[in-house]
Amino acid sequence: MEFLRGARAGIGLELKDIWEGGRNNETVQAAGMVHALRELGEDLTFLTLRKREGLLQCVCGGGVDLQGVTEECAVVVTGTLRAEPRAPGGVELAAETVEVLSRPATPMPVPVYKTRRKLTLDKELSLRPVVLRSLKERAVFSIQAGICRGFREYLQSQDFTEIHTPKIVRAGAEGGSNIFRLDYFGKKAFLAQSPQFYKQTMVGVYERVYEAAPVFRAEKHATQRHLNEYTSLDFEMGFIRDFREIMAMETGFLQYTMDLLSREYAPELELLGVELPRVDQIPAVRFDEIKALAAEKYGYAIRDPYDLESEEEHAIGRYAKEEWGSDFVFVTHYPSKKRPFYAMDDPADPRYTLSFDLLFRGLEVTTGGQRIHDYAAQVAKMEERGMEVEEFASYLMIHKHGMPPHGGLGIGLERLTMQLCGLDNIRRATLFPRDRTRLEP
Repeated sequence: MEFLRGARAGIGLELKDIWEGGRNNETVQAAGMVHALRELGEDLTFLTLRKREGLLQCVCGGGVDLQGVTEECAVVVTGTLRAEPRAPGGVELAAETVEVLSRPATPMPVPVYKTRRKLTLDKELSLRPVVLRSLKERAVFSIQAGICRGFREYLQSQDFTEIHTPKIVRAGAEGGSNIFRLDYFGKKAFLAQSPQFYKQTMVGVYERVYEAAPVFRAEKHATQRHLNEYTSLDFEMGFIRDFREIMAMETGFLQYTMDLLSREYAPELELLGVELPRVDQIPAVRFDEIKALAAEKYGYAIRDPYDLESEEEHAIGRYAKEEWGSDFVFVTHYPSKKRPFYAMDDPADPRYTLSFDLLFRGLEVTTGGQRIHDYAAQVAKMEERGMEVEEFASYLMIHKHGMPPHGGLGIGLERLTMQLCGLDNIRRATLFPRDRTRLEP
């Protein structure tokens, strides 16, 4: 029998303990995966050890037994630490022994240590469990983790409460046909398109709530910007004066997160060549106004007066950069006919809503706005759209029993990551993408 009293240290030192200094000329152990092996002669081999924080250079002399050691072996290297300015972190490990903990059963299908691989995207995604070990691939998802961390930390600092909502639901929050249907013990059910109904419900409980979770869209797209499952960063807040408070909250999140990335994710940013955007201020402009401005400046005709086509988003992003020096731009007051039934119409002109999208470098990454909080107004809008009001009885319960003025947004995590890292396809910003054709790995 034994008693466990908390976390235990793993095998060997972590890189942060090695890099902080003070251990030079000491005998230490380090465990990791063999990222690369490079023989410089019979008596000298460079073994690069991959650990969670980065790489450790190990120098193996002729007396070190490397029999059977290959790339992607799990090993424990014991040796003496010494300063080496040319090595990652400024130190290297002069190995004395290399203990193999496990070996790959087959040779690697691709060399993960190479920064460039001649693979199609489809082939790369098929080999995802291996390719993700590449430093550049890891850097993308470390940055993505930093974005999620910034989202949580900033909203916690603003007195939000984290919630977890169902992903199997009775009705779709967004309507339309882009919803996955499933059999739920003989009942009709759906995969959630959004946590919309639930996060609004929780405004009546906590006033300010957020969630980072998957959502599902049965869209038959095959574009560089669409997925059928993605991660949505959602928040909803009550007692707002107007929808600009929601945009201001998102601006604060972006400011906090970009500062966090610059301070704590600098190696990953440098590896990918990421230039962080300025977020000290973000322009906000009406939908109808910016459509006209961009069309006039770049000489194209507006084809859809009620929505933004992808080419228009690109043009508006270019306009914001050239005119205002901003990689971001809020596009406000979307037409009511293109917004969900819960979006509040503008009292000054009901053809438009108190809603917005945030474009980042020419791509929509956020949709949000103020919601209808009055019961009679919500029912009236649903009836105008020919909806079966009784189908939404549980949702309307919050309106019937009192709600404060409120609103919120949803941020597409993969889109934000893709644009920030300068990737050419959203699948590269998704660990294991789900699109029309891909269900594995």
